[in-house]
Amino acid sequence: MQNATTNIKNIAILGSTGSIGTQALEVAAENTNLFKVVLLTANTSADLLIQQAIAFKPAHVAICDESKYDTVKQALAPFDIQVHAGHKAVSQLVTLAEIDTVLTAMVGFAGLESTIAAIQAGKHIALANKETLVVAGELVMALAKKHSVSILPVDSEHSAIFQCLVGEENNSIEKIILTASGGPFRGKDAEFLANVTREDALKHPNWVMGAKITIDSASLMNKGLEVIEAKWLFGLTAEQIDVIVHPQSIIHSMVQFTDGSVKAQMGLPDMKLPIQYALGYPQRIANTYKRFSFTDYPSLTFEQPDLDTFRNLALVFNALEKGGNMPCIVNAANEVAVAAFLDRQIGFLAMSDIIERCMEQINFIAQPALTDYLNTDKQTRIFAQNLIAPLPLKAEQLDNK
Repeated sequence: MQNATTNIKNIAILGSTGSIGTQALEVAAENTNLFKVVLLTANTSADLLIQQAIAFKPAHVAICDESKYDTVKQALAPFDIQVHAGHKAVSQLVTLAEIDTVLTAMVGFAGLESTIAAIQAGKHIALANKETLVVAGELVMALAKKHSVSILPVDSEHSAIFQCLVGEENNSIEKIILTASGGPFRGKDAEFLANVTREDALKHPNWVMGAKITIDSASLMNKGLEVIEAKWLFGLTAEQIDVIVHPQSIIHSMVQFTDGSVKAQMGLPDMKLPIQYALGYPQRIANTYKRFSFTDYPSLTFEQPDLDTFRNLALVFNALEKGGNMPCIVNAANEVAVAAFLDRQIGFLAMSDIIERCMEQINFIAQPALTDYLNTDKQTRIFAQNLIAPLPLKAEQLDNK
């Protein structure tokens, strides 16, 4: 539990070897008077997990890939660190009494069960795993309310909305405006996108992120997932959520109130800022990060997203309108499609085709329980993978194999 004398928060970082996790550890290292790391988990990156564990000396570490347990166990044998393996172990560890806040930075659907376990144990959540709310937002938010748990968003856009709403509890939201950089292919047409490579899509103009989220940003799927996350975080309808392309990524998102006033949160694109805000809330923690200057950005521009070319965003709005397990279907299909694109099995535009087919073919459930979400995820992944197998590779992709 949090030490009342020192005000040090004991934190668990799920997915510590990913982009968000490594930056969260940088924040913790810069603020040892505020944060103590007590649990680190990784999916497969055993070597980096070992390095992090030696540096931060958490009480526990977990490697989800059970085949790497012995490697981690032997490397950490000289230290007073308990080593665990498997996803079930992570779901158990997040309930430890000494943990105050759980930063969920695991990639994709894998973060759902451990997040639910942490909420049921009364742990506050710093949420970087947007798929948790995309897949089961209604269930997760109901559990958070039942257990009096705060869910503090780490995504820069949702952090911006959250910050704009502090002190506005009694004022109604007319709409929120999520900003998108547009990714590396902003302004390109379908003919161009038909030939882009994995390397092209991984060149994000503003943000340094993991491979999966970078591809999602390039296809605008990431913005679609953020739309669904925003619905549940802030209790909104689809009609209250707008998306606008803002190439400079300085305004991270905005809130428009019923009197027409608009509040925006601004800053340089640096994920350590929303991570620090979520972990430190309600305190704003002083830092030495580079500051934003208006003179460096004399022009901030905005444009409508191209939903005809970047179909993923339109598909997500359709899924949000239908509700039920449809967002779960979209998320599972997208995870399979992105993995196939990164593996050069399919082209960029084929990702949208696969998602749409899954939305058409997987059984719709209007009021799913947790078991329904788990089954939907599994069925969708199998169906999507079967769609991918016969898809022909482009000549360019064959050359790159």
